[in-house]
Amino acid sequence: MPTDLLLPLPAQTTPSQLACLVMVDLVGSTRLAHQLPLDYYTSLMAEFVQVLILSFEARGGQVLQHQGDAVLALWNEQNVSAGITAALEAHERSARLSLAAMLGVSLQVRSGVAVGQVITGMVGGQPSAYGLPVNYACRLCSAADPGETLVCGTASEMNRLQQVNYTPRILPSLHGFNTECVAFTAQLRPPTEQHSHGHMKAG
Repeated sequence: MPTDLLLPLPAQTTPSQLACLVMVDLVGSTRLAHQLPLDYYTSLMAEFVQVLILSFEARGGQVLQHQGDAVLALWNEQNVSAGITAALEAHERSARLSLAAMLGVSLQVRSGVAVGQVITGMVGGQPSAYGLPVNYACRLCSAADPGETLVCGTASEMNRLQQVNYTPRILPSLHGFNTECVAFTAQLRPPTEQHSHGHMKAG
């Protein structure tokens, strides 16, 4: 084994945890970069990321990283529902961004949610997570249509919110995942449907 490793392998196995990973990505950010002056574009991206970070943290999520137009966050297994809710809320929050309205542009996002075992830790002073769910959330986000939230099967089964509908969606082979994937489009039920569902009586 080489002796000049910057980060040597741990002597003991690092424990993993079941977690919910949420990736939210801004649609058409390159188009906006062409359309807006650089200082306007920078301010818009800063506000967009800030709003997502604050809304994720308000739902109990831990923001892991962001790259200009995308934000990745983690929730523990007890809070999968909060992670899915945050992913769904990101659409409206982005659409209502005040600076975007001032600049005369509309923002739309897509998001992916995946649950599985990850290992977390600090890398370069930043919280990080490693494991297939991280990659899967990113792939689902990329496969989602603008305005859509794609959720893996495990996440949909763990979510306990009655106000969320799930519609199966067959996906082509995702990069790094060679088999055909079945995900679910998550959508909030209309308020009237939520109300009637909450007052259904057993026969």
